[in-house]
Amino acid sequence: MRLYVEPMDATVVEVAADGRVRLENEDWTTPTLQEKRAIIYEAQKAVEELTEWIEILSLQDGRKAGLQG
Repeated sequence: MRLYVEPMDATVVEVAADGRVRLENEDWTTPTLQEKRAIIYEAQKAVEELTEWIEILSLQDGRKAGLQG
């Protein structure tokens, strides 16, 4: 998964169990407190948006199958 983090103007491509992150075209680094907060904020926004998309698409599938009115 890739996550663009606007305040950092960077894309996170991997997160290790020890908290290090790998940004696109860079090596593994330990993010600063501000970077961690920015990554978490953007990740939470992405989860909320994806959840909304899933709900919308699931509703549409249910309507097509005649499961919901």
